[in-house]
Amino acid sequence: MTSFRKHLFIGMAAFSLGVGSVASLAQTPDGGPMGDHGNYGERMKEHMAKRAAELHDKLKLNAEQEKAWNAYMDKVKPGEPPVRPDRGELDKLTAPERMERRLAHMKEAEKRMEQHVAATKEFYAVLTPEQKKVFDEAFRHGPGSGRHWYGGPRR
Repeated sequence: MTSFRKHLFIGMAAFSLGVGSVASLAQTPDGGPMGDHGNYGERMKEHMAKRAAELHDKLKLNAEQEKAWNAYMDKVKPGEPPVRPDRGELDKLTAPERMERRLAHMKEAEKRMEQHVAATKEFYAVLTPEQKKVFDEAFRHGPGSGRHWYGGPRR
């Protein structure tokens, strides 16, 4: 009888563990299927707006510079993210064709960066030497000033 009880106890324990694991798989995370990354775009826009407002306050712009600031912000505003190509379509391409697609994407990104640099130079020209120091410090380490936009250290 001891052997039967032992097997019964082990069977019930295994059953309860199985039921518990199935129940936990049925639950979705709070952020939906993408977890916390589902609203990444919105959080990034909020972060960029916050950083821009902080920089604006630090620069202490005069009325003439304010016009240049507004023009600068309009020019560096991020556009729509590129549309991801269909995975099935990419699988049909040869390796050189996929490389050409990547190269075209990189050229588009380079064109956007050139426009961003031109807009930055245009705005930078209207700043005083003190304001230029503040601006330089804000962009010393590139976007995020050496930190990820969510506040964690870079690795």
